Amino acid sequence: MAFDLPPIAKAAERLLVEIEQAVRAFPRCHKYVIGKDLREQAMLVVRLCHRAWRDRSQQARWTAELVWAIDELRLTVQLGSRIKAFRSFAQFEQLIRLVEDLGRQAGGWKRQQQQHLKGQNPAREAAPERAQILSTCAASTGANA
Repeated sequence: MAFDLPPIAKAAERLLVEIEQAVRAFPRCHKYVIGKDLREQAMLVVRLCHRAWRDRSQQARWTAELVWAIDELRLTVQLGSRIKAFRSFAQFEQLIRLVEDLGRQAGGWKRQQQQHLKGQNPAREAAPERAQILSTCAASTGANA
């Protein structure tokens, strides 16, 4: 199947490669715990990007999951920095910038889909109108007497 990936999927794949290279350089004590989590979370982000791109009928669902997965990955990268798992602060900084860029793209994609959904059926979002009163003034006073 030949198709052009959107920029967000390419960015997710690049992030996965960078995380893989960073984890290879982790000290042994971090490689098999936080390193494993980083690898799995980055792979999940790539998979969700591809699902959101290819499964158009469920795109809003996959995009929402993608936003959460990126947020969780960001938290894990930050934790890795706090426990000094990365080779240097520069390596952490490079990864966190990639994660934040990916998060901005996913957030924009999600907002775009929400606007698209709202635009398809604006009547659904509108408040229901009040029913018209068809009685006359005389009918109202007669009922109250």
